[in-house]
Amino acid sequence: MKDEKIARINALAKKSRTPEGLTAEEKAEQASLRREYIDAMKGSLKKQLDNTVVVDANGNRMPLKQKRKQ
Repeated sequence: MKDEKIARINALAKKSRTPEGLTAEEKAEQASLRREYIDAMKGSLKKQLDNTVVVDANGNRMPLKQKRKQ
């Protein structure tokens, strides 16, 4: 995610705490940007975990396994 979008998220958060608050358009923009940020963070974490291996006492390298969703 680009720094400009993160700065915009922070600006909207700061404005939401003022007495004037956010307009309906700004609230929708804020929700959209937050969802985009969360999706980017989840994707980054998934890539990192996909490349993580566990080394046991014998030196065997095993990739992490994804748990099934219930």
